Amino acid sequence: MTAPDAGRGIGGADGTGIPARPGPPHDTFRILHVSTGNVCRSPITERLTRHFLADRLGDPAGGGLIVESAGTWGHEGAPMETNAETVLADFGADASGFTGRELLDEHVIMADLVLTATRDHRAQVVSMGHSAGLRTFTLKEFTRLVRAIDPATLPPLEDGVVERARALVRAAAALRGWLLAPTADADEVHDPYGAPLPFFRSIGDEIHQALDPVVTALTGVAARA
Repeated sequence: MTAPDAGRGIGGADGTGIPARPGPPHDTFRILHVSTGNVCRSPITERLTRHFLADRLGDPAGGGLIVESAGTWGHEGAPMETNAETVLADFGADASGFTGRELLDEHVIMADLVLTATRDHRAQVVSMGHSAGLRTFTLKEFTRLVRAIDPATLPPLEDGVVERARALVRAAAALRGWLLAPTADADEVHDPYGAPLPFFRSIGDEIHQALDPVVTALTGVAARA
């Protein structure tokens, strides 16, 4: 299999307690966001992640972080939905140059952390195999787990953001099963496809609120006021 285009990233290694797998070098950490069509939720999440990481680190690529996305029924080569672009502009994030992708085996193999929009997406990723279970979460599930992790137990940023990210995934995987979702809907980011801009903006706000503690934990740097 060929590796996915690193040009989509801004920057894997196993490091998550799973068996060794072919794929990323040990000096990078690849985050993969997954939704259905890869034209609404996962592009918003991908580009917001890049934006927030850049705000904290300046140049995440220099630290080895790669952020990308794909869809379980991805619209291969399609542009991002216009309303999704507007949401990104609201946050000052860059929507340019995006094209949709269908989720492939090599994307999962290469990913060190997979964050999905819904539990169904998570189940589809895990069903693809590749020892993906311990490194695949819904976005909101991962946020809930990250909030319960003491930052002092993670490697300092001086050790490198890649090492810190690997440790964060291991810690989150260890907590799963202990910190359950309060409701069946709590771990879902609903699909805004075809919806008016206000609903897209509400989804963008949900994604932002879920991403903020994740990016803070990854980098050890809080968002600027």
